[in-house]
This record gives sequence, structure tokens and C-alpha cells, in this order.
Amino acid sequence: MSKVVRLIGFPMDLGAGRRGVDMGPSALRIADIAPKLTALGYEVYDEGDIPIQTQEVQTIEDNSLKYLPEIAKACQHLSDKVESVLDNGDFPLILGGDHSMSIGSIAGISAHCNKTGKRLGVLWIDAHSDINTPSTSPTGNIHGMPVAVSLGLGAHELTSIGGDFKKLKPENIVYIGLRSVDDGEKDFIKKLGITAYTMFDIDKYGIFTIVQNTLDKMRESVDHLHISFDLDSVDPTIAQGVGTPVQGGLSYRETHLLMEMIAESGLISSFEVAEVNPILDNMNTSAIFATGAVASCMGKRIL
Repeated sequence: MSKVVRLIGFPMDLGAGRRGVDMGPSALRIADIAPKLTALGYEVYDEGDIPIQTQEVQTIEDNSLKYLPEIAKACQHLSDKVESVLDNGDFPLILGGDHSMSIGSIAGISAHCNKTGKRLGVLWIDAHSDINTPSTSPTGNIHGMPVAVSLGLGAHELTSIGGDFKKLKPENIVYIGLRSVDDGEKDFIKKLGITAYTMFDIDKYGIFTIVQNTLDKMRESVDHLHISFDLDSVDPTIAQGVGTPVQGGLSYRETHLLMEMIAESGLISSFEVAEVNPILDNMNTSAIFATGAVASCMGKRIL
């Protein structure tokens, strides 16, 4: 893993049904994400934020794809930025922002992997599967669609970001922490044969076994592992500052063990943290927890 980390802010809540996650990048910076990584020996450079227009100056043109033009524009900008960072041999750490950010981040990573002959794998840590399309989404919120878009499903304005090709193969994504999945999403996951570990699986088999199996799978099949960490994967008693909290999520230690095992594997090549909402938080504690989890994934140890 590169010792040069580039922070990229994606201050957007257009893809979500609730305001506030556009302040997530600022909350993560205030929670000292850069100093925590510097303390681990990384050179950290803050690249600032992707420019994004707020809801107040826009109108919804299509209720099945809310704020599509601006989301597509911002995600293309993010894709270009992430691709450039990787092409220069650095590590992109993307700070969100709602989870529609992954449309841009995965597109940029996939474009880089195509040029360098690498196989992309994604570990999607989330309460939600985010594999809706405009025809299956009950809300039209695009933050529920990034996995589908990365697999080439949905609106062409989104699937063509970063190049008109499928960004991800279904066999190269693994879900961990699912507990809120729409009916249409269940059909996609089963039809495509995507590996998905729900909280039932974590309760039954334990986080250690599941993460070990996941990393073994990734080690055999991919060259670039991207971590997409939605803070709502964590139980809201630990991290209440998220836009779509769901009870029964990952515990404090389950989250850190997961991140510590990823770091120990040496497979990680890019990381994003999504859905931090300081409006719903208490004294920025959720962002502080999130930066601690990122630090664990980047190599922080107890001893």
C-alpha cells in the first residue's frame, strides 16, 4: 500500500432522502482523520472537496432518479480524481457524503485497473445492499443504487461514468453487515450470485470467520481491493450520526476487528467512508468513531 494518502471530500446529500451527510467530509476532518494517519507514518495530503451544487438551487426532473444530472456530473469529477490519484501511485481515501459517491469512486478505480491489468474487488460494509435500479427503488434516491450501477445496471448516465463498461463483476464484490434489503435487491443478489453476509450470518458464524473467508476469496481473485464503508453498518448505539440508521448492526469491536484484519491482509488499495451525518450526531462522536475505524484499516494496532 502506498504511504502517500490523498484525502478527497465528496460533500453531497443529493442521493439521500435526508439532509446532512454533505457535511460528512468536514466532520471527518474535524475528527482528525489526517493527524491519525500521519501518526501511522503516512504522508497525508488533503485534495479538498469535489464541487457539488446543493439541493436548494436544483429541481428534481425525474422522481425515479432524483437529482440525476448533478450526481452524474459530480461522480464523473470524482472518478477522474480517483483515477488520477491511483495512476500516480498514491492511495485515495474518499470522504462522504452519501453512498452515491461510490458510483464515481468505483468508476475511477475500475478505469485505473483496466489500464494496469488489475482485477478489482470491493468489500461493501453496509446495512443496505444499495443494488436498486430506477425500476426497483422505492424512493428514487440514488444512494441506494451504486452497486447496481457498478455492475452495469440502471441509468446509462450513471453506468457510463468513467467509461462505458461494467466497472465490477458480481463475483468480485462481498457484502458484510446487511440487515435492510429491498425485495428487488434480494432478487438481484440471488440472481447474480453475489456473496452476502447478513447480521444473521455474523451472529451465527462470527465476524472473524466471515472476514477471514472473505479475504481468502479476495486474495485468490483480485489485485486491487477497495473498501466501501458505510457508517450505518455499525449499530446506531455506537454511531448515531448516520442518515439511515438500522438497529442490530456491527459492534465496536466487530468493526475494529474487521478493519484490523483487512489491514493485516495487506490487500487494501483504496478506501471510502460514507453516510456520516453530523446533524444527527452528538458532539461528532460518530465521525470520531469512523476515523478510528479507518485508522485500524490503515494499520493502527493496540500493541
